[in-house]
Amino acid sequence: MYNILIYLYLAGVAIYSLFDEKVRKMWRGERAAFDVLRKSVIPGAEYIWFHAASLGEFEQGRPLIEAFRKTNPEYKILLTFFSPSGYEVRKNYEGADIICYLPLDTPVNAIRFLRLVRPVKAFFIKYEFWYNYLHILRHRGVPVYSVSSIFRPSQVFFRWYGHEYAHVLRCITHFFVQNEESRRLLEDLGLHNATVVGDTRFDRVLQIKAAARQLPIAEAFSKGHKVFVAGSSWPPDEEVFIRFFNNHPDWRLIIAPHVIGNDHLRQIHALLNMPTVHYTDTTPEEASEARCLIINCFGLLSSIYQYGQVAYVGGGFGVGIHNVLEAAVWDMPVIFGPNNKRFQEAQGLLECGGGFEIDDYEMFEELMSRFDTDADFLRQSSQTAGTFVKGQAGATAKVLSAIRS
Repeated sequence: MYNILIYLYLAGVAIYSLFDEKVRKMWRGERAAFDVLRKSVIPGAEYIWFHAASLGEFEQGRPLIEAFRKTNPEYKILLTFFSPSGYEVRKNYEGADIICYLPLDTPVNAIRFLRLVRPVKAFFIKYEFWYNYLHILRHRGVPVYSVSSIFRPSQVFFRWYGHEYAHVLRCITHFFVQNEESRRLLEDLGLHNATVVGDTRFDRVLQIKAAARQLPIAEAFSKGHKVFVAGSSWPPDEEVFIRFFNNHPDWRLIIAPHVIGNDHLRQIHALLNMPTVHYTDTTPEEASEARCLIINCFGLLSSIYQYGQVAYVGGGFGVGIHNVLEAAVWDMPVIFGPNNKRFQEAQGLLECGGGFEIDDYEMFEELMSRFDTDADFLRQSSQTAGTFVKGQAGATAKVLSAIRS
């Protein structure tokens, strides 16, 4: 049944690729992967295979990739992606020897792929349990590790109709899971090869903070002012927070929208009632006179957070919040919308008092008014957020230690 569904999916992707550019990139990339491997694989070299579905999973696994490469330089690194949002952004990543798409998990593709690469170890980051790849790896005796994985009762493995597919989990040599619930769920399936190590994303955001860039425009804009940074925002988020800052001129506002396009930027400007500049079109002198700075380019958000006192992370009024850790690592409280229940890091921030959920403008206004008037509350929330991130770090070292032993 699994392989029938895979072939039906493959046919659907082929058809849909005629109409969608992102799907077309994935379709072409998967078909080209075998050519990439034939040209790039060095005969006799030993490859460690890391697979990340998309960009988020890659960032999650990056500390492990780099630590493994540093401690085991004798191995070559193969990095694969399923989604264009990962491959297209990181196809030139210098930490891997070969980077390509992962061909869809048909029996023929899995056999061809593994004959070309012949990995000696494989790491799957967080999600994705490909039935054919994993069974062939197990048959060949290749150790397979699931890193920063997280399991919930709602997943197919734990449903009555998913018991057959759940056998794929028995192909994993060891699970390095994020929390105790995940370990217990695996144990309920008779799998006792799981260790709770936490999430490698905490290690990654500390790396990002250490490598943060100094941005003269943002520095001039924020100097001497209270600054609110809204990262990865969507229109429903902006309709909530912009209203407050229109009426509070003692705060300055930085907006780094998730989608940077003329239509979205026009929507943001329609809500704003304050002097505003765009990052790529201004100077430090001009920025120092504005009240709102819009980051109309990619790649700066993780460094932008250092200039704020309070952060907002978007997506919580839509499909789900974006990366709250990139903000919290800078020792500041993080606000987000209600769709955050699936995100363990957000739940952790809520529990410790470094994160705050809002459902509407009234809740946002009440919370911001308290940050504005209660310096002790702001200071305590800020310290708590930063302490939470630092306290959760160390998963990468635990994984490497366990593998070595």
